[in-house]
Amino acid sequence: MYSLPMNFTVWSQWDNLEVPEGFTRLSPANFALDENDLSGIDFYVSQYMGGKPALEYASTMQGLKYFQLPNAGFEDAIEFTPSGAVLCNARGVHDAATSELAIGLAIGIRRGFPDFVRAADQGQWHHKRYPSFNGSRIAIVGFGSIGKTLAKSLSGFDVSVQGFSRSAKDGALDMSELDRLLPTFDFVFLTLPLNKESQGLFNAARLALMKTGAVLVNVARGAIVDTQALLSELNSGRLLAGLDVTDPEPLPHGHPLWSAKNLLLSPHVGGDSDIFESRGKAFVESQLRLIALGLEPENIVYRN
Repeated sequence: MYSLPMNFTVWSQWDNLEVPEGFTRLSPANFALDENDLSGIDFYVSQYMGGKPALEYASTMQGLKYFQLPNAGFEDAIEFTPSGAVLCNARGVHDAATSELAIGLAIGIRRGFPDFVRAADQGQWHHKRYPSFNGSRIAIVGFGSIGKTLAKSLSGFDVSVQGFSRSAKDGALDMSELDRLLPTFDFVFLTLPLNKESQGLFNAARLALMKTGAVLVNVARGAIVDTQALLSELNSGRLLAGLDVTDPEPLPHGHPLWSAKNLLLSPHVGGDSDIFESRGKAFVESQLRLIALGLEPENIVYRN
């Protein structure tokens, strides 16, 4: 428990954000970040999908106490968190949307959707049999909030699901078991955070462990996968992939992933659906209510 100062100022993208009594609400509608002194902001919610420019504003907020991200990933925000500030992520807000996209990518590439679309563009009817998603053995690497939501969403299909995590909790196996079991899975979903341990986790050696015809679905961070190694596997025809994230990102014009075989690609839209507005806003409001009660907010991931 602690005492709040007389004035507590909040900036977010929502001009209708409900704030506790005594809090001051700022938004783009009444306070442009490029045109004002930011030193009086106590609680800053960076603009969703605002990229690095939205994060950089935090570093100029000398009085900032809470840096609230609107997404689960936080590794790129640490360097912009001012001294004395607490960094929070939005774990849980994007679980449903990210999970549904992951399943969409998996079914889409498994059942030949890219081929159907390209044929339709040419006005051609190409009937071909593709493998079913049902009957598959599935690994979820990273069994946190998104991973567990994905597992629940998959429960309606005739599939077997095994999670992997460093904590080996909630039915997940320890990450040390991953290499031994990788050759047995038809699908490998990546839902883990990017850190020193996970960067380049799916390198050439680990991709080679996946069974021929298996599908890699990455809705986490692009740098978890070695792009060149994945390109080699895709273009050889041995593996398939559904990617919502890439390394580099955004994917530049002319990059070989654009023309890779066996790939269904989406431009990092996993959490960016219409339900973000209501769920993201409600989460921020709940964070502010905790602070107003003298409690710490949820999802603290870093203290500077």
